Amino acid sequence: MSDKAFRVEHDSMGELQVPAEARWGAQTQRAVQNFPISGLPMPRGFIAALGLVKWAAAGANSELGLLKSDLAIAIQKASLEVYAGQHDAQFPIDVFQTGSGTSSNMNANEVIANLGTESSGKIVHPNDHVNMGQSSNDVIPTCVHVGAAIALNEQLLPALEHLSEVLAAKADETRDIVKTGRTHLMDAMPVTLGQELDTWRSQVDHGQARIRDSLKRLCGLAQGGTAVGTGINAHPKFGTKVATLLGERTGLDFHPADSLFEGLSCQDTAVEVSGQLKVLAVSLMKISNDLRWMNSGPLAGLGEIALPALQPGSSIMPGKVNPVIPEAVAMVCAQVIGNDATITIGGHSGNFQLNVMLPVVAYNLLQSIELLANASRVLADKAIVGFIVNKANLSKALDRNPILVTALNPVIGYEKGAAVAKRAYAEGRAVKDVAREMTDLSDEELNRLLDPASLTEGGIKH
Repeated sequence: MSDKAFRVEHDSMGELQVPAEARWGAQTQRAVQNFPISGLPMPRGFIAALGLVKWAAAGANSELGLLKSDLAIAIQKASLEVYAGQHDAQFPIDVFQTGSGTSSNMNANEVIANLGTESSGKIVHPNDHVNMGQSSNDVIPTCVHVGAAIALNEQLLPALEHLSEVLAAKADETRDIVKTGRTHLMDAMPVTLGQELDTWRSQVDHGQARIRDSLKRLCGLAQGGTAVGTGINAHPKFGTKVATLLGERTGLDFHPADSLFEGLSCQDTAVEVSGQLKVLAVSLMKISNDLRWMNSGPLAGLGEIALPALQPGSSIMPGKVNPVIPEAVAMVCAQVIGNDATITIGGHSGNFQLNVMLPVVAYNLLQSIELLANASRVLADKAIVGFIVNKANLSKALDRNPILVTALNPVIGYEKGAAVAKRAYAEGRAVKDVAREMTDLSDEELNRLLDPASLTEGGIKH
């Protein structure tokens, strides 16, 4: 490649060549060369947060009289372009980089300075101007919180609300359909399909509530702590002004962390949020597996429902259709649970005044949020909404369920009930027919006591 393909940049360590078309500078180039590890750049949500934080920092420094208005305007214009995703190709640094995320912070400083200089005709310096009053040690933890909070508020929580509404509507639609309940994957007392679906809705709603509670702590920001939490080189009001500007821009209740030292030294809140995402993943895994069991068959399985047929299920077996959406969601859940383990280990790495696994925490946290948001919508729209209930199969299994005899326990006793159940199962007959022969209960009493619909309501029926 010719020398014309490069330009010479310099930093405190000296000069080096940078691709001529690149907006970044020397420090970014060193990081590109130092970390050819995964080929995974920092995620879009993190880059957006970086742009937003730099925008707010320039605004705060301008309001405090520390940054000239023309430089602040240039920095803010470029920062908002970064926030909007106009320059994502200029952020090539690998996730597996310096643990403080200094390389990504300087990447943003250099790109924004370059853009600001170009648009304003003024010299915008990456450290002196774009990074004024800041350190990577407070910028990157702030971006972790800001990026995750925005993603939760704009992606995951609306997706969960949508899933909850779809489940509630389907539960209402199926509230009178009675089916065999199952414990240990074995026949149990009857429930309605609506009750099963409402259970899933409750899980999703509790997941939302847990996330909303953690979101309060996620809105506490480390900005203003600079290098170690003392705020060296930052105006005392800088962190508060940055949080206020971010809040006005996003509608979220951003505020300085109760302890800036904690904001730098640990990632406990990110670990907490990841834990709530893991709980949600466990819930969605349960829902997905229930759907797979209910859809199993169509002849040799439970065959209680038929999920929408979305694609051929086999390259060798014609006509086979698989439960592809629950399977995809289950894999998302497995990934999120694995991400939580990574984030937990990342949280361990708060050594004295700084956590040094910030990039990998950010990457996995944002990935988990995005995956769960997308999976929740797909589950709602391509599985829950369109499944068809096989009422004939449900009724057939229910009529022959020997566990219905449980409703007779208060009248005939447990041991007599067990005898009725065993005979009904052995002979493949309905409990009602066997009980008529083995007890002195009238048809009227048996019909009342063994009515499957009434057994879904709980309480003693004698």
